[in-house]
Amino acid sequence: MNREQLIRILEWAWIAFGAYWLIAARRVKAARTSESAVYRVLRLVLLTITFTLLFAKWIAVRFLGRTFLPRAQPLAYIGLIAALAGLAIAVWARVSLGQYWSDKVVLKVDHQLVRSGPYARMRHPIYSGVLLGVAGSALVVAQWRGVLAFLLLLINYIVKAKREDKIMGGAFAEDFAEHRRRAGFLLPRLHPKK
Repeated sequence: MNREQLIRILEWAWIAFGAYWLIAARRVKAARTSESAVYRVLRLVLLTITFTLLFAKWIAVRFLGRTFLPRAQPLAYIGLIAALAGLAIAVWARVSLGQYWSDKVVLKVDHQLVRSGPYARMRHPIYSGVLLGVAGSALVVAQWRGVLAFLLLLINYIVKAKREDKIMGGAFAEDFAEHRRRAGFLLPRLHPKK
């Protein structure tokens, strides 16, 4: 397969992922806390920019259209595999959260601290999976616009994850402190901190 065909596969994978996300969002508990609409709008704008950078050919002009890696086919396949693995990790994490998932930084009614599945080793595996998906997609695209897309989303998710850690720490105090020792922020922690 050529690079354009791999990009088409990625586009359909991201569309399927987005469709799953929208359908799964209907089966969650009500929130008991709220988040400013400004944060939500800002995140949606950043997501739109991220995927426009990745998949809109018209934006590949000047610096954004230059390659950042050799356009070797093996790298494109590695990117495709990484992207699909990242999406799988994000779906696994979403399934593990079940009814406690939210796209906003909120606590749900009767919220529980989930420490199973990928949450046993990472505190934010959905973000980790999506970031791996975007990084893999950037490898397939092989242009600086993909690197910029990854960096924008990384900053977005670091800010959001820190806000989530704060709210979870406030709600679950000692349990969350123990979870922090056992689970890494965006990368898996293989050995608990002392």
